[in-house]
Amino acid sequence: MKSGGVIGLGGIGGGVAQCLQRSGQLAGLYDVRAEAAANVPGAPPMASSPREVAQAADCVLIAVLDGPQTISVLSGPDGVLAAGKRGQTVILLSTISMGDLATAQNLCADAGVILIDCGVTNGPKSAENGLICMAGGSDADMAAARPIFDGFAGQVLHMGGPGAGMAAKIARNTTYFGCMRAGYEGAVIARNYGVSLDQLTMALAGDPNAGGGLEGALAMMRRPDPEGNEQETGIRNYFMGLMVKDLEVAMEEAARFGARLPMVELIRDNARSTAGLEYPLGQPIDG
Repeated sequence: MKSGGVIGLGGIGGGVAQCLQRSGQLAGLYDVRAEAAANVPGAPPMASSPREVAQAADCVLIAVLDGPQTISVLSGPDGVLAAGKRGQTVILLSTISMGDLATAQNLCADAGVILIDCGVTNGPKSAENGLICMAGGSDADMAAARPIFDGFAGQVLHMGGPGAGMAAKIARNTTYFGCMRAGYEGAVIARNYGVSLDQLTMALAGDPNAGGGLEGALAMMRRPDPEGNEQETGIRNYFMGLMVKDLEVAMEEAARFGARLPMVELIRDNARSTAGLEYPLGQPIDG
């Protein structure tokens, strides 16, 4: 498996495509936005459809927004599976529900195509070979796809068999956004007593050799104040939209087992403050 094609050139897919282009592995790319190709200098011309990408590449990497888009990219006369390449591998980088993943798995199985579900994090470093991948698939399928992973990823964690990668990403998001909510509430105290959030972040990080740092909890609180800042407001609104989407996936999965996620519900219902869109967080006290 030597060449990869990328479908969806947003924050994740665009970075993956840049990495594969640098490594000489990029065989094709596609996005509904023709102008998105400009983010991948030197890339092959934009394909006319996902099917054309699949025809050109050994492995197809899908980085679209959600489950319905994933199903659409795979199926239909212009979809990836219409290329008819039995034995081809698809690596799914999008975060989708386990129900949508099951649909995608069945579509691929019927077409004789291997699907590796691969949740990713560290998206801002996607163009710098910095993605951390949580992958689900058999040992053999993971080994065969390793050259492609090596072309774009910083770390690949094999979470288990098919489905384990997506489940791990949903669990990771649930935990991370919980930390971010805690960071918001901690910042209410810290800011009002003049505590440096940079210093508090260092305290939360703990021993870097021991792991388990919570420095990400204050990631949004340490960003510039969005009030009157259109660009910063846009960044935070984009983050909030992705956060709510992923939290609702977590709630859907918990409901399958008859469980509720009260913390996740609270974060979803207070998404604006968690994303740092409600400033100031109180006023500093005297003394």
